[in-house]
Amino acid sequence: DWDVTPPSVLHATLFALRQVGKAYVYATAGPDTFDCSGLTKAAYAQIRLGLPHFSGAQLHLGVPVPPEALRPGDLLFWGSSSSSSSIHHVAMYLGGGMMIHAPRTGQAVQIVSMYYWIPPNFFGRP
Repeated sequence: DWDVTPPSVLHATLFALRQVGKAYVYATAGPDTFDCSGLTKAAYAQIRLGLPHFSGAQLHLGVPVPPEALRPGDLLFWGSSSSSSSIHHVAMYLGGGMMIHAPRTGQAVQIVSMYYWIPPNFFGRP
């Protein structure tokens, strides 16, 4: 188990950062447009880790992490209830309470506080 983010995960995180400004388009995973799970899928594909193109399924491929143990590259999830079946959004944690995500139609991939909207209610490490 790592106490810090492994170099390979930092590579995936750097890939995500290079996508800032690219448009959100539903059901896309790059190279020019992304939806939320498409961005995390494409980032982790850079290190040969296959994630499904569905935010709810991405949670179940990793291990849960408590919010106080988050490290760069971990995934943040939003659901409408305490059930993981309600997950509808995913973002990548960058550290310092910041995240990168593809928010919605009309907005580009961006870096924002993980609390800019509502707090995430699920956390995972792929």
